[in-house]
Amino acid sequence: MAGKNIDRVKAESALEVVRESPAIVAIVAAPAVVVFGVLWWATGFGTALLITLVLAGLAVLVKKLR
Repeated sequence: MAGKNIDRVKAESALEVVRESPAIVAIVAAPAVVVFGVLWWATGFGTALLITLVLAGLAVLVKKLR
């Protein structure tokens, strides 16, 4: 890996994409919001938040291990 710092050009490009077409972000984020909403309805807010944080942590861990 080249470095752990965020490339400024890539970060600015990503922010510009979000500003130009927020629909793309909504389409990508919608499934996660729906899953969180179902978890919240089924188990309550605290448990849904905990499950979401654990899943996010696992995703980061898997990404680092690859």
